Amino acid sequence: MPYIIGILIGFVVGAAGVWLFVQMAASNALKQARAEAEQHRHNATQEAQNKAKEIELAARQEQLKRKEQFEKETEAARQQLKQQEQRLDKREDTLDRKLDTLSMKEKHLDDLENRLTRQQKSVADKEQQLDRTLSEQREKLLQISGLSADQAKDMLLKRVEEECRQEAGALVQKLTEQAQEEAKDKSRQIILQAIQRYAAEHTSDHTVSTVTIPSDDMKGRVIGREGRNIRSFEKATGVDVIIDDTPGVVVVSCFDPVRREVARLSLEKLVQDGRIHPARIEEIVATTSKEMEDELIKLGKEAAQEANVGSVARPIVPMLGRLAFRTSYGQNVLKHSVEVAYLAQMMADELGLDGTLARRAGLLHDIGKAMDHETEGGHPQIGMEFLRKFNENEAVLNACLAHHGDAPATTPYTPLIMAADAISASRPGARRESLERYVKRLRELEELATAFEGVRQAYAIQAGREVRVIVDAKLVDDKVSAKIARDIANKIEQEMQYPGEIKVTVMREVRSVEYAR
Repeated sequence: MPYIIGILIGFVVGAAGVWLFVQMAASNALKQARAEAEQHRHNATQEAQNKAKEIELAARQEQLKRKEQFEKETEAARQQLKQQEQRLDKREDTLDRKLDTLSMKEKHLDDLENRLTRQQKSVADKEQQLDRTLSEQREKLLQISGLSADQAKDMLLKRVEEECRQEAGALVQKLTEQAQEEAKDKSRQIILQAIQRYAAEHTSDHTVSTVTIPSDDMKGRVIGREGRNIRSFEKATGVDVIIDDTPGVVVVSCFDPVRREVARLSLEKLVQDGRIHPARIEEIVATTSKEMEDELIKLGKEAAQEANVGSVARPIVPMLGRLAFRTSYGQNVLKHSVEVAYLAQMMADELGLDGTLARRAGLLHDIGKAMDHETEGGHPQIGMEFLRKFNENEAVLNACLAHHGDAPATTPYTPLIMAADAISASRPGARRESLERYVKRLRELEELATAFEGVRQAYAIQAGREVRVIVDAKLVDDKVSAKIARDIANKIEQEMQYPGEIKVTVMREVRSVEYAR
């Protein structure tokens, strides 16, 4: 029993001790928690104060910034207002000056109006006085002349009419002469522009009618036994074959350039092949003729395309190709026709005409030369009748017929074709002159110059473009030399036919020779 009581007392004492310990621990924890809470509160307060200071500082900075921006905007607005005030002041000053000027002008106009009113009144008075004076003079003139007013009026009108007619005639003549001069200048300018714009080659190819033979043995094979090969060849081609002593050359002669070309090509093929007999000759000639027909069509199409004339009737195309083998004074007729087409088109464009139609007429104007060996008549008539079969334009037909002046021109394109044809044929280098005519012309030039008294020698140089005359210094002085040069030039102009111009140079030289012995 006492043991149990002791245990209970011990338990109570232990519980009281535990309770005290718990109370002390709780009090310490509470104090520590209060201290921490106080510390947190103090920190929070401090942080809140710092934040409040930062916010206040940022707000002050923003306020300063906005204040500065507001002051800048205010200053800009103030400057703008100031500039506007200055402009308004200037405008006001300008308006004041204009108002003063208008006031002065108004005053000046009032003065002019008053002066004009006085002048009008004075003029009216003078007109009345003049009318009275004229009436008095008219009455006196009628009394002196013994004519009535109607008779005097008729006489005056007749005199005025005669004077006006004379002045009108003189004016018409002056305007006509001026128009002719301007037309000449304008036409010359158009022709020169056309020549400059069309830059064609000055030399033309010439159809060759000789065939090179490699050896005399081949020449004998061309002739054949008793001449059967050459007779067969001439019969198949319609040409004359000339074989002479000239080594390595056979000449093919024919008035038809196409047949001559067929013969030349056929003979070249036979020489290359080496098999020359009548059957082979006929075969080669037939093949070459077919190739030539294709070549003519090709050349005709190329010419039509180059001249840009559009569609051409099919029978006309090979005729254009035949012109490629026809020459006139060394000038290729097809190239000449293309050149005439371009020149005519350029001049037509300058004159406001149809350049395409002029180009077509220029290309076809010499088409008759492709058939003049087969048909009687001149090539203009032959070409016109040929083109009429294919419903060519009337301007083209008339240009073909009348481009040599054989028929009247009915359209404005014919004179253009005539001019372009003359330009193409007469330009330097377009045509060649035969050697005999060339030598004859140079000889005539020298003989004409040496016929003058005092001339010792004369030499034609630069292909006849210049003649140099040497005179006797003892018989001719410097003044007479100038006169001789002028006389020779005049005589050349009167008696000779030549392209371009000829320069006459007279030289007078005095030589003094002595010998020292």
